[in-house]
Amino acid sequence: MTKKINDFENHDEVVAHRKSIFGKYEAFVPEFVYGGIDGAVTTFAVVAAAAGAELGAGVVLILGISNMLADGLSMSIGSFLSTKSEVEQYDRIEEEEYAETEKFPEAETQEIRAIYAAKGFSGHTLENIVSHIVSNKKLWVNEMMLGEHGLIREEKHPSANALMTFTSFCILGFIPISPYVYAFVRGIDLPNAFIIACFSTAVAFVIIGYLKGLVNQTNKIRAVVETLFLGGIAAGVAYGVGDWLEKLIGA
Repeated sequence: MTKKINDFENHDEVVAHRKSIFGKYEAFVPEFVYGGIDGAVTTFAVVAAAAGAELGAGVVLILGISNMLADGLSMSIGSFLSTKSEVEQYDRIEEEEYAETEKFPEAETQEIRAIYAAKGFSGHTLENIVSHIVSNKKLWVNEMMLGEHGLIREEKHPSANALMTFTSFCILGFIPISPYVYAFVRGIDLPNAFIIACFSTAVAFVIIGYLKGLVNQTNKIRAVVETLFLGGIAAGVAYGVGDWLEKLIGA
């Protein structure tokens, strides 16, 4: 994936920072978080709507599982196409930069000089930096990609990105319907299935919210509360609509 970077001085600092929390798996954490949020919210909304409409456990399973798989697949396809597009964009711009350093070396050198002058370097220090960068074509182009276009390449294959999105969507999306699956497998009646689903989904929202705070480097408590709040609104609306439709149709 290609990202805009505005708050770091160089590519190495960006990479070191991004790997400091989750190690080699850090690159996939955003996909896991946002895929998981979508999976938990949408599947729980289906469960809440079914509960509001007083539908049977079998209907909840059919609606929940079909929604989980269909929406998860749709989201993963979107992730694949988006990542592929960003990779292709980066490759295109990178190819252009390589061509420009060959055709217009003086102009490209001046751009490097301007980039580092804007960072506060001057005199011999500035010239030494510029000389070092332009002596290495790959480093030169990387600096142009970051300094001129604000882009760095993240080494994530579109297929791996899509797989992570689908996996997280299904894992977190399964939580709201898990009590109904348990009751079905055991062949028992579970009258508190919806309450259990509410509690387990709330726990999932807490975990996802905390991870979201880590990914975005924002206040963890606020991220948890925000995720719980928005998920609760979605569930409340779904439950209310289901209850209203059940009364309307049943009347």
